[in-house]
Amino acid sequence: MKKWMLSVGLTAGLISLSACNNAGGADSEAIVESKAGDITKEQFYNKMKEQYGDQVLNQMIDEMVLEDKYKVTDKEIEKETDKIKEELGGEEAFKQALEQNGLSDEKQLKERIKSMLLNEKAATEGVKISEDEMKKTFDEKYKTEVKASHILVDDEKTAKEVQKKLKEGGDFAKLAEEYSKDPGSKSKGGDLGFFGKGAMVPEFEKVAFTLDKGETSDLVKSDYGVHIIKVTDKRENKFEDKKEQIEQELKQQKAKPITEILENLRKKADVKVNDKELKEKMEKKAEQPQTPQMPQQ
Repeated sequence: MKKWMLSVGLTAGLISLSACNNAGGADSEAIVESKAGDITKEQFYNKMKEQYGDQVLNQMIDEMVLEDKYKVTDKEIEKETDKIKEELGGEEAFKQALEQNGLSDEKQLKERIKSMLLNEKAATEGVKISEDEMKKTFDEKYKTEVKASHILVDDEKTAKEVQKKLKEGGDFAKLAEEYSKDPGSKSKGGDLGFFGKGAMVPEFEKVAFTLDKGETSDLVKSDYGVHIIKVTDKRENKFEDKKEQIEQELKQQKAKPITEILENLRKKADVKVNDKELKEKMEKKAEQPQTPQMPQQ
């Protein structure tokens, strides 16, 4: 899944809840009523604070100190939103993706995009990329791209069954919808869109770039299972058309650790947490050794 698909439902809900709790005399208002008893806003807030409060407060502080130094425009957010819609292939698929990832509407997605862009601007500030670096990456990865579809199954027996149906005139897209276990392409008839070198696993890529337009592969085994690949298009790109994308990609590769940046920004902002319970919880977590994170794709 794309980076933006991380859900913001919990954060957004708790921020609203925090605002409600601080609104004044409505704390004792019942949000649940039953013959067994009631649940008030205050009870609900305290329970949520106990379970998730430190996590949400940390996120809010991070965004606050980032926004104080870096600016993200509505135009930048719209641009990223449009990219996502285009990648997903339309409004209907876009709505489904929001639903599947716990986002109630486009507004929540835009909040997530804003946060992502703030982090990106902070981590890549001052990072310089030369024209030679960009051209080298273009030649290696983006000069030639193929558009392919695939059917991914678990075993060779099933793959041969699909292959037989294709040879008998079966429709590739319909068979992908019926057999493929790849959730990202299954509903689109196996379509993976255009991709350059380095985007797919080596076994898949090696075959895809040797097929002619309209040609279907033999069985291709990878760690994910058995693929049948069909190349539907090929194109030669111009450097200028890919320059912005490549520059962003290389900047992200050279990005500074965001944790260090946020730590410095917090110190400069002289952040103090006045809630004793949350402060203790946050300090305790900060002392725990951090699990190394895998880099985002």
